[in-house]
Amino acid sequence: MPLYLCVDCGGSKTSAVICDGDGQIIGRAYGGSSNLAYVGFEAFMNAIRISVGDALKTCVSPPSVEPVSLPPSNLTFAAAWLGVSGVDSPAAVASILQPLSDLLGIPMGPKLAVANDTHLLASPVQRYPDVTSAVAVVGGTGATAASFRKAVGQLEEVGRIGGWGWILGDEGGGFSVGREAIRYILARNDRDSVKRRGSLPLAKEGSLEDRILRYFSCNTIMELLNEVHAADPGSISSSAPTTQLTAPHLSLTREKRLSSLSPLVFSAAFENNDTEALAVLQLCAGMLADQIAVLVGERTEEQPGLVSANESVLSFGGSLVGLKVYRKMVLDALTEKGHVFRRVEFVDDAAASGALALAVRYKSNA
Repeated sequence: MPLYLCVDCGGSKTSAVICDGDGQIIGRAYGGSSNLAYVGFEAFMNAIRISVGDALKTCVSPPSVEPVSLPPSNLTFAAAWLGVSGVDSPAAVASILQPLSDLLGIPMGPKLAVANDTHLLASPVQRYPDVTSAVAVVGGTGATAASFRKAVGQLEEVGRIGGWGWILGDEGGGFSVGREAIRYILARNDRDSVKRRGSLPLAKEGSLEDRILRYFSCNTIMELLNEVHAADPGSISSSAPTTQLTAPHLSLTREKRLSSLSPLVFSAAFENNDTEALAVLQLCAGMLADQIAVLVGERTEEQPGLVSANESVLSFGGSLVGLKVYRKMVLDALTEKGHVFRRVEFVDDAAASGALALAVRYKSNA
């Protein structure tokens, strides 16, 4: 029985899925973080070893309760596909190919595919005969997009944009939503302060301003600056006031303080119909659409890396674009730019989608 393995190696967890030749999932397990750039080689390999070994336990009858060593002695993988966060260059891929080949018992070659985890989001292109290309969009805390074309037995990446991290980019992701929300109310406060003398009106309950002020335990908008810029946990002086040391938002890094605001923005927008929150989401959705649009258009000799939207599947993945209302905002912004995709899909289980794509690919080649 051919077994197909797909491993989604993310910053928060590792997801390993095994399916048979008919595309039925027969094994699944999870491990810890496996972002190669963040955790390093040893922790990365250990996360793969644990997640794949645990997934293999359910591939035998009766399911094994004993640890499964790798490479497996009584089962073999027909092919494997690993999407690894923190792998952004051929050199990074090359550094882990041989160790993964040894660990999984798969010879180096086309049956062992290792690439950035964005590639897994493009896996639906293998299931649709009416599309020739894919644009994969990650929209969680961060944001990035990549375009792919079908090639013989594999996907060929032809373009990529974003994924620079929160300091340099991530426009359209959860961090971006939080940052733009703060910027929006700060800018409005500055404008109002110029126009008016004296105190400004109190924030309306449930509004974007009200929710953010309460989150940071602030009475006025300008107090937000100290809370947002306060030092990261671990670097706060022991002589700081007790209230500063125990404030919940100060237990988060500055990046997380902003990205954790995203749910508040959505609540203000869709529970209280707050115009400022809606404007922030429209702005951020437009930023993400702008990035996607860079990859899409008519392919020419001068622009050979573009893909046509009407011949492509747009695959979304990530917590933020998992929200239908936000996906619609992105799609509406793309439509305004003249880009309407033949198919649109949200991939909520990249490892399962990748394993199924492997089974479909090899079955069609049999």
